[in-house]
Amino acid sequence: MSDRTPADVEELSATARDHLWMHFTRLSAYQGAPVPVITRGDGCYVWDSTGRRYLDGLSALFVVQTGHGRQELAEAAAKQAGELAYFPIWSYAHPKAIELAGRLASMAPGDLNRVFFTTGGSEAVESAWKLARSYFKRTGKPLKTKVVSRAVAYHGSSMGALSITGIPPFKQDFEPLVPSAMRVPNTNYYRRPDESMTPERFGIWAADRIAEMIEFEGPDTVAAVYLEPVQNAGGCFPPPPGYFQRVREICDRYDVLLVSDEVICAFGRLGEWFGADRYGYQPDIITVAKGLTSGYVPLGAMIASDRLAEPFLTGANWFAHGITYGGHPVGSAVALANLDIMEREGLNQHVRDNSPLFRSYLEKLLDLPIVGDVRGDGYFFGIEMVKDKATKATFDADESERLLRGFLSNALFDAGLYCRADDRGDPVIQLAPPLTATEAQFAEIEQILRSVLTEAQNRL
Repeated sequence: MSDRTPADVEELSATARDHLWMHFTRLSAYQGAPVPVITRGDGCYVWDSTGRRYLDGLSALFVVQTGHGRQELAEAAAKQAGELAYFPIWSYAHPKAIELAGRLASMAPGDLNRVFFTTGGSEAVESAWKLARSYFKRTGKPLKTKVVSRAVAYHGSSMGALSITGIPPFKQDFEPLVPSAMRVPNTNYYRRPDESMTPERFGIWAADRIAEMIEFEGPDTVAAVYLEPVQNAGGCFPPPPGYFQRVREICDRYDVLLVSDEVICAFGRLGEWFGADRYGYQPDIITVAKGLTSGYVPLGAMIASDRLAEPFLTGANWFAHGITYGGHPVGSAVALANLDIMEREGLNQHVRDNSPLFRSYLEKLLDLPIVGDVRGDGYFFGIEMVKDKATKATFDADESERLLRGFLSNALFDAGLYCRADDRGDPVIQLAPPLTATEAQFAEIEQILRSVLTEAQNRL
């Protein structure tokens, strides 16, 4: 229960409405309507200002791996703030950034031993593009500046990262963006171009579109390929068998860097420290953020191979890039404590053990006419909604607007489930609970979804 009076709750909501510019939010939605105010979290649940409880089916924003209310993480932050609250890592170092860099290097696959800290995912993605360009300039290939990413993929909101993002409506207000970013098909097997394709054949087809794009643009102009292990936007597209192995071959053939964008997928979301481990491929760079600290403080990183650092180890060469709060002492301390919890409680194994059970609960929903596909991996799933299951016909723009924003988003929240109803691609519901979730939460998610989706079907 909340100890706030109705007047307190109204004042909070009114102040939010008048002064807090909420991100990716239609501010008009709250003109004359209360703003939901989340005040407390514990485990897999959060509470609002009225005392009402919600199951956090999205780990806040694919972030809170170890769950809400972890006092150990709060204490790690307080302890470090009392010792050294801040110092930059611009030509200096401090113990927690050093320790965390070493730990991440030991966890990352292959020779990814160089850790460049940021404060979030967009900065990590943008840092990787800057490194790719700088590296090739120093190795005699100055024309290699372009990047390839996938359709409907989200890679961040800063101008460089947004250029790599493959969601046109997110970009239109800010164009022209950084030039030289191209798009290739994603790995949505449900909507493969040929129904007769096996997963293996589809994976090779999708990977070969990357080679085709590199050839079209000119191999001497392409610096990097950005791929998420499981693509988030569009509703959790796992890679088909053999896809990443073929991509690695293509990148090696054309001397193009493979950037594994693991801002969502790293640190247990797929049951491994990194998605590259889950699917058995070796990137040149991994970008991370979100789950690194379970969101208790902001922190991100670009983890690069030794090869990419070599040109900067001699003479006057330097990587002319830095971020004030990158490698923040408090953030680094919390990240170390967060990784301790994950190791001590075996959360990677917990996800591996329970992912099939989570999937089985979601697949029960396939008996609903509105549910076309359930896909994902680990604790990261998407449910695609369709107008006609037999033909896979999707909703038009007006129908999607009424279904997702007009009904589903509010109805799911009112029913006690925080998740994401998303139409950046085809209409989907995305689910990514804290890694501590168990069958009790899976069952609760399924029950709420069944009730709300049944009502949505009746409204169509």
